[in-house]
Amino acid sequence: MNRLLIQFVKCLTVVLIIGNVVGAFVLPQVVLAAGSPENDVNDSAPAPQQQQQQTAFPIAIVVGVSCLAAGYAVGRVGSAAVGAVSERPEMFGRALVFVGLAEGIAIYGLIIGIMLMLVK
Repeated sequence: MNRLLIQFVKCLTVVLIIGNVVGAFVLPQVVLAAGSPENDVNDSAPAPQQQQQQTAFPIAIVVGVSCLAAGYAVGRVGSAAVGAVSERPEMFGRALVFVGLAEGIAIYGLIIGIMLMLVK
């Protein structure tokens, strides 16, 4: 049962990473290129509010998935770090660095989300 759960988590992680990439890079381009029927008739650019609404979903996917991945990574790394520090207290500094690296995943997702908001 434990192996099945581990395989499920690995597959889910791969699917979320692929969804993150699609949401960050492919989906905004498809949505902005498609436009709406009104824009095809008028040959005008989409309104700023409409463009903001079209990019809100991919931004939410990017930030949400990166935060979920960071939470998972911090949970795994943090539990291992607590175990290592309880056996050898001098490992605290190294353990703290690894937990910080896992926390960086959320920061990277937030940065990508901000970059997507600034794309016009």
